[in-house]
Amino acid sequence: MSGGRVLAPFGRRAVPVLARTGYGPYVVLRCADPLGPCPRAGQFYMLAAADRWGGGEAERPFLPRAFSVLRAQADASELEFLIHDVGPGTQRLCELDAGDGLMLLGPLGVPFAPPRDGRRPLLVGGGVGIAPLVILHDELGTAAVLLGFRDADHADAAVLLPGCRVATDDGGSGHHGLVSDLLLDELRLDPHLEVYACGPPAMLEVVRLICAERGVPAQLALEAGMACGYGACFGCVVRTRDGYVRLCVDGPVLDASRLESVVGVGASIG
Repeated sequence: MSGGRVLAPFGRRAVPVLARTGYGPYVVLRCADPLGPCPRAGQFYMLAAADRWGGGEAERPFLPRAFSVLRAQADASELEFLIHDVGPGTQRLCELDAGDGLMLLGPLGVPFAPPRDGRRPLLVGGGVGIAPLVILHDELGTAAVLLGFRDADHADAAVLLPGCRVATDDGGSGHHGLVSDLLLDELRLDPHLEVYACGPPAMLEVVRLICAERGVPAQLALEAGMACGYGACFGCVVRTRDGYVRLCVDGPVLDASRLESVVGVGASIG
């Protein structure tokens, strides 16, 4: 696996939805994309429904929504995305089913890089942030996986990563507590790890602090609201130790050592 990004073809393209599958409150949309390149783990797409993509009396168009790619066929003919209904745009996407049209732009952004110094990869995800870890697991072939969810209903999505360890806030499934508890357990057993994480900012900040205190390298796929996806609007700017960067072109994957804090990073891309 190389760390180089795959560049998107110019412009949006219309693709058909092939299937819709539910996992608790989450929806996985599988679509055909015969004209697009195969994405790398950690890259994302800007998605919009081909029809009824707007709100209000005038049906004013929504902005496209950014989603990490969940899985891709090796020949790039099919893509999958994990979607959580949290607002009008994601609600419309969750309504799509086989035969409906989807507009997409991608793949965009910087992917995950290979583990360094022979370290064992450890994947840590929270909520809808598990999406880029599924394709990363496919790329790596094998890796330990820790996932955190709100409750047992949300934890239904853990089947996307068989063999993972699960934590839930309410104790309804797996460990009663935070996924960071499981991370500490793993680091006590084997500190020669490289951590790959995606999830809400509070979770990523705890992961960053734990890894920094123990000298463990970590790559974080940051979640942020994006309007364009290719650096024009400066809507996803975050501060690093080297200055401000645009997550859509300089991320969404950043080395944890570049960050002073993840707190304050915006809404989810997936």
